[in-house]
Amino acid sequence: MAGFFYAEILVFLTIKNMKHMYEIIYNLHSFFAYAVLAILVIAIVNAVSGLKSKRIFNLEKDFRISLFALILSHLQLTVGVILYFVSPKGYNAIMELGMSGMPSATRLLAVEHPFINIIAVALITVGWSRHKKFMEGDKKFKSIAIFYGIGLILFLSRIPWGQWFS
Repeated sequence: MAGFFYAEILVFLTIKNMKHMYEIIYNLHSFFAYAVLAILVIAIVNAVSGLKSKRIFNLEKDFRISLFALILSHLQLTVGVILYFVSPKGYNAIMELGMSGMPSATRLLAVEHPFINIIAVALITVGWSRHKKFMEGDKKFKSIAIFYGIGLILFLSRIPWGQWFS
């Protein structure tokens, strides 16, 4: 009998904590997006300025900025994937409404936003991996500028702007 009572309490606490966990992860994902966008802009501007000025790729500054952008974008993706499965607007929306019954705002959050952002992070990763293969600074800067830039454009294209400003 005591085991049943403890199981009932555990279920209650799990449901209560799931809502609390969802709110924490949602806020983390929302606020972390600003940091990711800012560091991506900084990395792209740094790469374009290095390319234009024909600067040598510096391990102290250039390497760290682009690595930090890579790490933050991967962390944001990880938090987003967790949020996708915890949120009622992600995987649960697809299961409840089906793919054909979703309004456009729900489809943006449940399908387009995660899919495009996975592609964006993959492109940023490709840019990072390509830059490591080059010895010349201009090729390193070009790889980072192009792939991080495409990733940033993809991020910006699928941000739910209506939620950000409401």
